[in-house]
Amino acid sequence: MQRRIQELESELGRVPIKQAPAQKPPVQLAPSLLDPFATHKEDTVTTSTKLGGTFHVHNESSECGVGREGGIPRSVTHKTRVFGQSHWINGIVLFLGIPSLIESHFRGETSRAVVGIQRCKSLARTIKFQRRPAARHLPPIPDLPPKDVADSLIDCYLRTIESVYRILHIPTFRRDYDAIWSSDTPPNTAFMVQLKLVLAIGAAMHDTKFSLRTSAIRWVYEAQNWLSDPAFKSRLNIQTLQISLLLLFAREATGIGEDMVWVSAGSLLRTAIHMGLNRDPSFLPTRSFFEAEMRRRLWNTILEALVRTSLLSGGPPLLSLSDFNTAPPGNFADEQLTDDDSTPAPDAEFTQASVAIALHATFPLRLAVTKFLNDFGAHGTYDETLRIDAELRTAYRALCHTLQGYTSSTGPTPSRFALRVIDFQMLRYQSALHVPFFGPSLKVAAYAYSRTVVVDNSLRMWNIVCPASLRAHGAAAEEEGEIGRDDLSRLAICGSGFHCAVSMQAALLIAVELRTQLQEAASLSPPTLRPDLVAAVEENKAWLLRRIEAGETNIKGYLLLCVVTTQIDALTRGLEKEEMLRLCLEAAEESEEVCFPLLEAMVAQGRDGGGDSGILTGLGTPEGGVEDWEFMVTDALFELGGVDGMSWMFGQESGQGQGGPLPW
Repeated sequence: MQRRIQELESELGRVPIKQAPAQKPPVQLAPSLLDPFATHKEDTVTTSTKLGGTFHVHNESSECGVGREGGIPRSVTHKTRVFGQSHWINGIVLFLGIPSLIESHFRGETSRAVVGIQRCKSLARTIKFQRRPAARHLPPIPDLPPKDVADSLIDCYLRTIESVYRILHIPTFRRDYDAIWSSDTPPNTAFMVQLKLVLAIGAAMHDTKFSLRTSAIRWVYEAQNWLSDPAFKSRLNIQTLQISLLLLFAREATGIGEDMVWVSAGSLLRTAIHMGLNRDPSFLPTRSFFEAEMRRRLWNTILEALVRTSLLSGGPPLLSLSDFNTAPPGNFADEQLTDDDSTPAPDAEFTQASVAIALHATFPLRLAVTKFLNDFGAHGTYDETLRIDAELRTAYRALCHTLQGYTSSTGPTPSRFALRVIDFQMLRYQSALHVPFFGPSLKVAAYAYSRTVVVDNSLRMWNIVCPASLRAHGAAAEEEGEIGRDDLSRLAICGSGFHCAVSMQAALLIAVELRTQLQEAASLSPPTLRPDLVAAVEENKAWLLRRIEAGETNIKGYLLLCVVTTQIDALTRGLEKEEMLRLCLEAAEESEEVCFPLLEAMVAQGRDGGGDSGILTGLGTPEGGVEDWEFMVTDALFELGGVDGMSWMFGQESGQGQGGPLPW
């Protein structure tokens, strides 16, 4: 044996030793991922005004120049918050000329404009205080409205939000709902919370004045309080996920912490991952067909909520396609889910899940858009923007083709609400890609395509929220219920969040385009503006006033648009700077004079126990009557330091009630 070992050693010694091949260098990561600022020089523009406070606009040097003309706004810092590129505040640089025009006149604390702003903010704080529920009534109580009203609110929800985002199993929900009215057995608390959130969302579309706002706010507070109970493990179930999703939509509908929904959506995502919803049920222990399909539906809706809130808030989605393998929902009608032998309908056949399935096909691209705009170190080039734009348009055309195939069939078809909401969303994703280049495009011809996309999409989004058929009827439309029969228009008027903020941004971008056209005009004859753009801005101003009449307490969006439209009119007439200044100041003062009586009426209504107090005469009105709800505690459940679509712009931050400056 020893001799054999020696022979082997001798043979090994005669074998030439090969050098190990040189190790290939690792794949080079993009410099922006290794160090986001390594090759991207940023130019921060700081603006501070009496009405706006201090804002830091972080511009990136572009291929076409540096600074305001060629720099691309990548984010905005305000107080303790940083807003990514998809947040509409990145357009703040487009309004820096207005404060420089009238800043000196607003420095005086006794000016009519400043006094008017303070008066309106004081009333707004009082109204919010009156609307908040008493702490002792925060636990869920059976204070349902009469059955006919509750039926109407449920129908509002089912034909709108549920038609796009699948959350509930409708037959099960209706069975449990009917049992509440027909049985003496106390209802399940979790279902009562779920039901009240459905009612709260439906209330935002019940009428054009949001007459049930006070009840809807209370229902949302009850749900948030119930979810905050520390019984975490016992609530890791499908019903709690449904309640959490409904709460996101209800907060937007009622304007309760709607600006911080992105934070809550992230928490919900992690809860769902903890429960394994990011793994397709086929890879998990055996579950019923019903549970497997509901998990797919809920995961899909959670993904939709995540990218939607990311787009609105300017926050990164913090998710990638490699984080899940859950398949999209199957094309089943709700009634089929209780039959384990059910087979999905053909793709061309419309079911209650078809809209969600069609929209899901575009999810990878929409996720890519939010990551491209809002991820840390996002410094996408214009060429990359155009590439994603082309891919998004292709996906949009395919989506339209799919949905149009359903509408041309003789069977069930998608609701008008669903079609318009999807159209609105896809246009918003396209527009968000180009808004960072909109400011530079006003002076740099290389970005002209972005200018066209932003203006055209803004006009199209406005026409979706406020169709021509409603505008043609004017004030009579509301009287005759024309607007009332349009669920999306009602939601945009009475609700908060996505549709409201995007519609407001669309009007401001159109206003900037009009102002720029006037400043670019080189002609001896009066300039001619596109009538449809002018009409859109004026209509948006009237729309903002309708929102205040429906219970919105923040008047500053209306004030801003009044000043901007006045400036456009002055430029059209060729007025001198001093005359323009005088008219802008008058516009600000007049807007406050219009809004102040509306806010006063809201305060009086709350003081007299008005609002929707008379509606709580259905199941289990709270002991002591609704007057108990008038005395409220601080908004501890929702005091997240958030800022809504417009209020922070004027220093009127949600839940804090302290007035502050406005950046225009």
